[in-house]
Amino acid sequence: MANFAVSVAVIRDEQILLTRREDFEIWCLPGGIVDENESLAEAAIREVREETGALVELNSLVGIYSRLGGMRDEHAVIFWGIQTGGELRIQNGETIEVTYFPFDRLPDEILLGQKRRILDAIQNRQSIAVRQEERNSHANRISRSELYRLRDQSGLSRREFYLEAVRDVEIEDIIEVGDQ
Repeated sequence: MANFAVSVAVIRDEQILLTRREDFEIWCLPGGIVDENESLAEAAIREVREETGALVELNSLVGIYSRLGGMRDEHAVIFWGIQTGGELRIQNGETIEVTYFPFDRLPDEILLGQKRRILDAIQNRQSIAVRQEERNSHANRISRSELYRLRDQSGLSRREFYLEAVRDVEIEDIIEVGDQ
């Protein structure tokens, strides 16, 4: 079964808020899985608060991204929002760094599939649907706990394990709805 997730592109002064994940030490948009009895917007606001300490207001929908063909299929709804309060901080066990990056100085090591989502938000795209097909993946469909077990047994750092795992993986982005 596919994961259903939400993320928020929190933007201010030509900068975007990113988190560095604890599990692979790679940068991404703040976000996560939608809980039962929770709307997409509620989940997005909660995830940003939990992972970054920021309170946000959602302003628009960037798009819906379906990443298919990899270890697990994922459908993610990406919102655009602004920080309205709170103080930036990490979430133990989830994030190890939280910071705003200028649009022209994004980090090199971004979670697979997320660079497109970040760029769409920065370029103020709205209401698009993107199919992200993963190619050249050698990963079997395994659980997150199994992935973490393999990571911990690899003898590599968390970052090195992730970069090795995605080294030959390519993502083909196909815009299904919205501007080409």
